[in-house]
Amino acid sequence: MASRLANPLTIPEEEEFDLFAVMSALADPVRRAIIMQLAEEPGRACSNSDFGVSKSALTRHWRVLRESGLIKQEVQGNRHRNWIRHEELDRRFPGLLTLVLEESVRGSKES
Repeated sequence: MASRLANPLTIPEEEEFDLFAVMSALADPVRRAIIMQLAEEPGRACSNSDFGVSKSALTRHWRVLRESGLIKQEVQGNRHRNWIRHEELDRRFPGLLTLVLEESVRGSKES
């Protein structure tokens, strides 16, 4: 049986980013929390996270973020390391990521 990591990850090119896919990905509070964490700690591994959801749900959240273009993942052994695609997102949708991060910080301070 082939490894689950044998297939290449689906990561869209910058020109393939879709605003509605990005916004849909950011609409979920768990995915916003992941983005906030990656903003604070770039290169974080998926397995180092616990957001109060099952492992399978968390895997799906990472996949949605990757396939929308918000993050890039690199396989290192049996781990995926993750980075926000700041520069690409800013070129495609200027100011969007900054606004989302600022609003997320503001919302977490009000809670």
